[in-house]
Amino acid sequence: MSTVQLYGLPNCDGTQAVIKWFEKKGIETSLHNYKTDGINIDKLREWSKQLGWEKLLNKRSTTWRSLSKAAQDAVVDDTTAIAVMLKNSSLIKRPVIESTKGLMIGFDEKILNNTFK
Repeated sequence: MSTVQLYGLPNCDGTQAVIKWFEKKGIETSLHNYKTDGINIDKLREWSKQLGWEKLLNKRSTTWRSLSKAAQDAVVDDTTAIAVMLKNSSLIKRPVIESTKGLMIGFDEKILNNTFK
């Protein structure tokens, strides 16, 4: 099986949980660190097209809460959501999991168990 590509932050609890889960299963992963490696608009567009920007944008984050009300209210569609995520990669839910099995977001053990049998 090919390596599972994870996108996130190494100190994020969700990212760490997913990495540990894959390690226990003996599945190789590679982490793309948003802070050091950045993220490009094409990747965000691809994910948004597959999952929807609403699933990708983390409105529960401290970064979201630190945005002005006007900035929050300006996020109304794919284009505006991607623009704000490009400026603030911390607004992207973590981790994003890319594999030959599909695209997923976050740590959900039941979904991971069903997907990576």
